[in-house]
Amino acid sequence: MSKKISGYLALLAFLGLTALLVNCGSSSSRPAGVLYYLSQGEQQVGSYAINLNSGALSLINKTSTTDKAPSVILMDPTGKVAYVLNTDPTSNSITTYTLNSDGSLGTPARTGLPVKNSVGIALDAAGTFLAVVSQGSIPLPQPPAACPQPEPNSDCPAITIFTTQSGSTTLTQVGNPVALDFVPTSLAASITGAFNDPGGASINGTLLHVTGNEDLTTNNNSNTVSEFVVDASGVIVGPLIGSPYTTATNPSSVISVKTTPVGGAGGVFVYVTNSTDDNVSVYQICTAADGSNCLDTSNDVQNAKMVPVGNPISVGQEPVAMTVDPTNNFLYVVNRLSSSVSSFRINPTTGALSALNPATVSTGSEPVAIAMHSSGKFLYVSNSASSNISGFNADTTSGALSNATNVTSSAQPAGLVAK
Repeated sequence: MSKKISGYLALLAFLGLTALLVNCGSSSSRPAGVLYYLSQGEQQVGSYAINLNSGALSLINKTSTTDKAPSVILMDPTGKVAYVLNTDPTSNSITTYTLNSDGSLGTPARTGLPVKNSVGIALDAAGTFLAVVSQGSIPLPQPPAACPQPEPNSDCPAITIFTTQSGSTTLTQVGNPVALDFVPTSLAASITGAFNDPGGASINGTLLHVTGNEDLTTNNNSNTVSEFVVDASGVIVGPLIGSPYTTATNPSSVISVKTTPVGGAGGVFVYVTNSTDDNVSVYQICTAADGSNCLDTSNDVQNAKMVPVGNPISVGQEPVAMTVDPTNNFLYVVNRLSSSVSSFRINPTTGALSALNPATVSTGSEPVAIAMHSSGKFLYVSNSASSNISGFNADTTSGALSNATNVTSSAQPAGLVAK
């Protein structure tokens, strides 16, 4: 009898050990969190598993190739598809991937872009269209003779719209690119609603904010941000009445933030990093008839008027990228030449920025991109010159960053996205 019991217990122990091994294998093959990053030095997308208790990164060792100079990576709302912008003039394309549950990427699908020197992409909140801004040839021809309106040739700066479906890797170009009379540097998708087109007719769609640093009509520096609208079918109109709006010198990135404080009035705010003046410009979009910054309220709202909020806020040297936490309470700015991140609290009523404590944290050398995990607890920065990724713990109450760690990456890491 004792031998049977002993054998039975041994069998249970063996089965328990087997189950443990299987579970461990399943856990490692299905990471709870994943950080994807672009390597410009090796022209690939790499991935790390994120420890959701500590934020620590561990290499998954499953990479996928891209075209040359991958710079920006976006994830669709389902977290199942990623879009990569490849900015080298000889590639000038978007590579699309499915994101597998083990952190790997599916077979890439490549979409060539019709205008040279693409510099930015943006996806609307529903994942129904992808916008691309391109600078055209360098040096640029001057309109109107060399850059016909409204449909330019591939040498002229433009916005191109692609329709897609959330969870799909297929991109379908909508019509021809729409010409710009300035050189774009970045763009961001913003709120949806009803807005006036340049002729005064109402159009339902999503706002786009596009920064620029050269006016082609005068061949002068133009340091501006302009508003466009993309309707549900992917047709783009604009710039809207009132555009462009003046920024500080050499705007490099833009982000739109909608605040929804508990028990109070929120707003929609636009933040622009200015890489030569080392600061951030802040604007409020008129979205409600009682907006204190809106003088002619009915037209201001329909034209999505942008009103400056105070003076630009100083940050480190050459700010190039931004992100916000999931609650839109905190803004983080990457300073490339200072090798740092500046941290701010967003006033949910006015959009004004106030420095956190600490106001600045150090990164690796020459950071160029930033991403926050959806939990709001972990922030990551890619450091192009030191070929590593900095990770920070973020306090969800105060926004403060702490516990900096660096993890070696492939050469020249660029864009990041986390899920």
